[in-house]
Amino acid sequence: MNEEARIPTHIWVGAGIRQANQDGTPAMLRHRGEAMDGQVYVKIDLLDGRAWVLIRQRNIQGDLSWTSVPRSEPLSTDEAESYLERVLQRDPDSWIIEVEDRKGRNPFE
Repeated sequence: MNEEARIPTHIWVGAGIRQANQDGTPAMLRHRGEAMDGQVYVKIDLLDGRAWVLIRQRNIQGDLSWTSVPRSEPLSTDEAESYLERVLQRDPDSWIIEVEDRKGRNPFE
């Protein structure tokens, strides 16, 4: 199993947000989840009315990776917000981070 998996969520989320902001990519915590192991979602606002929503998941080998949800193309900003609202209704322990990047880069990769 990957050692990264053992780092508590609150530590790597906080470090990732600080690093993104230092690199000039605006990032902010929108919803604080369970400190040790909450599911993490990143909304990447493309600043044109569209956004990617990514979830951090384990693949079959046990490695962590990012997957776009619920489809393979950007959502409208309204669709992304609706999706994240449903996520929090289902699992209030989830983390939601918002990033602004016209190129759609995920600073947490």
